[in-house]
Amino acid sequence: MSFARVRALVVVGVLAVAAVVFVITALARDTQGGTTVGEDCPAGAPLADMQLPDDPAEVTVKVYNGTKIAGLAESVTNEFKNRRFAVQKPAESKTKYKGVAEIKYGPDTVGKAQLLRAYFLAQSKMTYNAKQKGAVIDIVIGNEYRQLATTTEVNQSLVEVGEPTLPPGACVKPVEKDKNKDS
Repeated sequence: MSFARVRALVVVGVLAVAAVVFVITALARDTQGGTTVGEDCPAGAPLADMQLPDDPAEVTVKVYNGTKIAGLAESVTNEFKNRRFAVQKPAESKTKYKGVAEIKYGPDTVGKAQLLRAYFLAQSKMTYNAKQKGAVIDIVIGNEYRQLATTTEVNQSLVEVGEPTLPPGACVKPVEKDKNKDS
């Protein structure tokens, strides 16, 4: 064997040993080993579902008309339905809203509400209520509403708004693994 080959084998051997030592050290010093989601969660705190939905059909919305424009809630409901969202019968809001839209959601729909926020190009008011249960997100359409965002605009808006933020007083709900998906 030539000197160059021996030298190359020694270098590769030293690098392999260094990699093994590095991995063992990283595993030994890992501070996340014993933590689980919700470990520091106070008793009775709501568990927030932070997952963004894969499909709009997983999101159920109920649209309220917060303006004086007749039929606006029905129109927006149809737009959401055409985009494959699950919708409930629209209704009139008891109070009028001046902004684009107000998205009212609870701990079960934090990630889904973030998706809906993108449909209003992040110009909507997000209102979290820890006591709101169920999978329905209420949307109050306001005077400044013009139209829902296009698919391209929604994707760009999702990048802009980023991941959902954990509401105050809530803990992250553990992610349920889908049995139908290959992992």
